[in-house]
Amino acid sequence: MVTLANGVQIEAVIFDFDGVIVDTEPLHYAAFQRVLEPLGLYFTWETYVETYIGFDDRDAFKHAFSSNKLDLSHAILLDLIDQKANIFIDIIKSGVPAYPGVVDLIIKLSRSKIPLAICSGALRSDIDPILATLGVVNYFDIIVTADDVAASKPDPECYKLAFQKLSIAHNNSFSRDNTFAIEDTPAGISAAIDSGLKVCAVTNSYPADRLEKATFIVNSLMLLL
Repeated sequence: MVTLANGVQIEAVIFDFDGVIVDTEPLHYAAFQRVLEPLGLYFTWETYVETYIGFDDRDAFKHAFSSNKLDLSHAILLDLIDQKANIFIDIIKSGVPAYPGVVDLIIKLSRSKIPLAICSGALRSDIDPILATLGVVNYFDIIVTADDVAASKPDPECYKLAFQKLSIAHNNSFSRDNTFAIEDTPAGISAAIDSGLKVCAVTNSYPADRLEKATFIVNSLMLLL
């Protein structure tokens, strides 16, 4: 167990990715628009923040079509996801900076033998190159992504799976009560809470009053060092 700078004791941590480790949301938004604009399905950044941030790519495309009363076949959905993934990979080639303090926090927790996982609505192909660039790819025991679950946050399936896999990897050596998810969205917080975890919310994407269901809220992960 480790005691954070704010006095909270933790036994394991499950990080969200987008909006917690790196500020990729504007990049995801840009990739979505490059796919959807030619189809006449453009939406604003404000709409993305209000509605789409909590979705994985699959549900984001479904919502974009359904909100415009358009049908979306499974084959077309898969093609759109593939297009967006390729565009995103191209966008991140110029580099993606980590949020202040997060890499130091990951390293500190790992050196203290705290089990670490990632639970994200992004694709694994989006995540791995960025973790490698940041030099933290080997610090996480488990990574659960949109590839691994049928429903995106706020459905708790992803966090239930991440906790289960992390617990097995560490021979059930920590409790659910002292496992924290680090999240930046209301949907992510709901998913973590409904899976039985506590939540540290960081105000990278939403103001504190939108994250009030979390166990505690910080303005920066630097405050936990």
